[in-house]
Amino acid sequence: MHPYYAPESLNTSIPHREEIYTAMQDGSILEATAIRCDAQHNLIVALEGMTGIMPREECALGIDTGQTREIAILSRVGKPVCFQVQRIEQQTAYLSRRSAQQQALRHLMTRHRPGDIIDVRVTHLEPFGAFVDAGCGIVSLIGIENLSVSRIFHPSDRVRIGQKLKAVISSLDPDAGRICLTHRELLGTWEENSAQFTPGETVCGIVRSVEDYGVFVELTPNLSGLAEQRFPVTPGETVSCYIKSILPERMKIKLNLIDHINQSPASPPPLTYFIESGHLSRWQYSPSSCTTRLVQTEFDPPTIEDF
Repeated sequence: MHPYYAPESLNTSIPHREEIYTAMQDGSILEATAIRCDAQHNLIVALEGMTGIMPREECALGIDTGQTREIAILSRVGKPVCFQVQRIEQQTAYLSRRSAQQQALRHLMTRHRPGDIIDVRVTHLEPFGAFVDAGCGIVSLIGIENLSVSRIFHPSDRVRIGQKLKAVISSLDPDAGRICLTHRELLGTWEENSAQFTPGETVCGIVRSVEDYGVFVELTPNLSGLAEQRFPVTPGETVSCYIKSILPERMKIKLNLIDHINQSPASPPPLTYFIESGHLSRWQYSPSSCTTRLVQTEFDPPTIEDF
């Protein structure tokens, strides 16, 4: 049985007859693969010992009102779908992904608040951000500026389709049925990231931008340093660099470029989470000793005691 409200997975088994009958009785959510979409845009779902039919209007929230496009149905072929079992007639089970999504959305809106950390899965990428499944196919966007502190040119520099992520709820809009997410707060503060490095070391980094005054090199997704351009480099290239100094009071790391290593890596660098569960009221990236720049996120509204 598929856990309630979890993102739709990449690999799923075929539900057994007993699971299907139990789900019809108790309203639990199952998951199976959509194997075909017929001419009327009903999805045919792989079930053991019976035919699974998901009527067009039950394939996703908003299909019946026109808010969701037909491509949302067609693109599910060959992929897992969450659903509830509405009824069984002879050897045919009638399924609803829409009702599973309604439950997942209700759960998100009533059981969570801004600052809560949830599991998501990347579904597709656009230049402006990563779309993720927040539960049963409920789609949310993590804007490119919220994927990490270190700036990137495209979300594919940071994440890949199908990747499981942790995310923080930044806002909830029950009226619009919209959930907004952020990600960078889980990848560590400036001090937590810089503590992994020591002046005098030579380390690998990814060139993120080349400016007139120097080259920004990403050491971790939430930490970059500035190097003088001693030789030509291009964004996305991996280089070795010498750490000259680490300056918390200025939130800066000074580097020297040493050598080319390779061109753009085939996949994004791995992510290390400093926080993986629970709730964030406030997150401050900047070191307490830095007075020139404050980078922070407020999730809980301030109370009288905060003043």
